[in-house]
Amino acid sequence: MTANDYQQPGRKIRSILIVGGGSAGWMTAAALSQTLSKGCTITLIESEEIGTVGVGEATIPTIKLFNQVLGLDENDFVRATQGSFKLGIQFVSWGKANHRYFHPFGSYGRPFDTVAVHQHWLAARANNDINLDDLCMAWAAASRGKFALPSTDPRNVLSTHDYAYHFDAGLYAGYLRKYSEARGVLRHEGKVAFVQQNGESGFVESVTMEDGRICAADLFIDCSGFRGLLIEGTLKTGYDDWTHWLPCDRALAVPCASSSDFTPYTRSTARAAGWQWRIPLQHRTGNGYVYSSAHISDDEAAATLLANLDGKALGDPRPLRFVTGRRRKSWNKNVIAVGLSSGFMEPLESTSLHLIQANISKILAFFPDRDFDPLVTDEFNRVATHETERIRDFLIMHYHLNVRDEPLWRQCANMDIPGSLQFKIDHFRKCGRLIAREMDLFGPASWTAVHIGQFNFPKRPDPLIDFRNVNGTEYLEKLRGAMRAAAETLPTHQAYIDRNCKAN
Repeated sequence: MTANDYQQPGRKIRSILIVGGGSAGWMTAAALSQTLSKGCTITLIESEEIGTVGVGEATIPTIKLFNQVLGLDENDFVRATQGSFKLGIQFVSWGKANHRYFHPFGSYGRPFDTVAVHQHWLAARANNDINLDDLCMAWAAASRGKFALPSTDPRNVLSTHDYAYHFDAGLYAGYLRKYSEARGVLRHEGKVAFVQQNGESGFVESVTMEDGRICAADLFIDCSGFRGLLIEGTLKTGYDDWTHWLPCDRALAVPCASSSDFTPYTRSTARAAGWQWRIPLQHRTGNGYVYSSAHISDDEAAATLLANLDGKALGDPRPLRFVTGRRRKSWNKNVIAVGLSSGFMEPLESTSLHLIQANISKILAFFPDRDFDPLVTDEFNRVATHETERIRDFLIMHYHLNVRDEPLWRQCANMDIPGSLQFKIDHFRKCGRLIAREMDLFGPASWTAVHIGQFNFPKRPDPLIDFRNVNGTEYLEKLRGAMRAAAETLPTHQAYIDRNCKAN
């Protein structure tokens, strides 16, 4: 192959317009401004009159990578966002009333045999009192209100947990705005009044603001929230509605005063018509009730939420309405949807910011030129579809695997579910095997936690365990003891924050 065999590079993107701010807009601006360090102007339009959904965010460990790529200092970021640390999610009353389990960040123990730790636990559970939660370092620390960064020594049980954050989403957006503007991002205050399309191609050419300013660009990023101003309002992309699987369609959110229970984890508590979140920040605790309007009135939902707060409510519950699902294309013509404009997955497993991050990563991985080759956009959309469907299946499993007796929960237990999820449930139910698929966000520990936590017990362990000459029970006892002892040496969550990243 000679130099002449290579195609000449296409027409480079010269300008990008981000429509909408909030977490989605400013995360996008920050990542693009950090990567496109020359030759491309980046502009963001937002209106202070248009509120954002975020009232406090819980995240998953992938957020650390996003912050690291931006070069953010962790302690400075946590301090600036009134943040705290998250070792996982405690689920209360999901499988049945008053039952609890923990979805840990990290792993169950350390691999010590060909057969997975949870298989040894399944084989030994009839002969001991070890709870599966006791075999993860994340819960050993979280249950004691302790936190520290994982050890870098792989021989230490303190290396087996991972972590994410809770933080104020509004403060995070403001933090990233400063970062972005320092790298040349231009911000325009105001609302979009009109969108101009090319008469032949249908591509978006510019937007006109209410004050008459015209903002043109080659590439448009739609961060306009549920309404999808460009991706749907202009391009009529279409939407796949998943409420037949995930029936909650409303939420109420309210902060309350902090309590002494400053947990290094998120709590999700199932209620009669949905579930309630609890997210502890440094300056307050975020709370919300995600519910099905077909099973409870708004007033009843508000009363339920306010009756189950740790402290005094710091305002009236803020209502949100949504349709769970996804846009049929995240990338249509020269518009890419990021955040709520691309779809909505309820925050049960704290995936909202991850989905923003995932689309930003794909923008950079499939960055176009002005020819917008369909080969590129089609692959972007294929990957985005698989990502959201895998998360969708994981969320559905929480609803489907239950033995509660309220109408909503009976409906969910008896509903038909996607074949991709049924396949995973059936494999685990047979002998505890975890079946991975392309673009699975959640790993073995996550799936194991929900399967076992919601009573999808295998009929028997993996057949391979019958051939292993390993005393699994003895190892599990030692593992539980080592984790308990290690957790006792850690600082409390509050002490760690006071020492490293306490907000001013």
